[in-house]
Amino acid sequence: MGEIFSIIKLEDLSFSYPGSDTKVLDHLNLEINKGDKIGMMAPNGSGKTTLLHTIMGLCKPDAGTIKVFGNLVQHEKDFLAVRSKIGLLFQDSDDQLFCPTVLDDVAFGPLNLGFSRQEAIDLSRKTLEKLGILSFEQSVTHRLSGGQKRLVALAAVLAMEPEVLLLDEPTAGLDNKVKEKLIHILNTLDISYFVISHEFDFVSAVTDRVYSMENGRILTDEEIHIHRHEHVHKHGKHPHIHK
Repeated sequence: MGEIFSIIKLEDLSFSYPGSDTKVLDHLNLEINKGDKIGMMAPNGSGKTTLLHTIMGLCKPDAGTIKVFGNLVQHEKDFLAVRSKIGLLFQDSDDQLFCPTVLDDVAFGPLNLGFSRQEAIDLSRKTLEKLGILSFEQSVTHRLSGGQKRLVALAAVLAMEPEVLLLDEPTAGLDNKVKEKLIHILNTLDISYFVISHEFDFVSAVTDRVYSMENGRILTDEEIHIHRHEHVHKHGKHPHIHK
């Protein structure tokens, strides 16, 4: 085994929304190391999205520590550096997309990172092509379908060449064909990621282990026993639902 490099480490993290006594995160611990591909399945309202927003500095914890690449991050200036290295796909694509065209939206991140206009456009086109949506580049973003916006939002995150991805319900609004493409893309990425999803088949196809959340804390593989099924279907890769 090679040396383990910690990318994100949360220790004893607690968070409550202002005016609420309920701890959304309650002494939560989580570590994401280089090479990790972790899934999370948990009920709505269990704090999954809040957890991702806390890592990005969008929610300020009441207690506990956040370390990214071994460095303690506490202040907004610390999180600015974090946001250039960690790509967050928001649950709602409309929170992420605000430029007139698809190409503008995808180029926004690289431009912010200091790439030249031409470099940002080249990188954006390369990313759109990888996702199979280069033909959208001049489309008006807010007129796209939900699934198309999802792919554009993912392209916007990937174009920043992050070192780790945090994906909040990435398959929302995607049809089965596009889900298959997303599975292929994630499996070919050479970066760590943490993906929240309600879809077991998707999570099991793109991650090495699955966590859950309960009472503001993370439950690891050893503590949960999600029904895992290994089977071959006569019709190959046709999408299927398990009741």
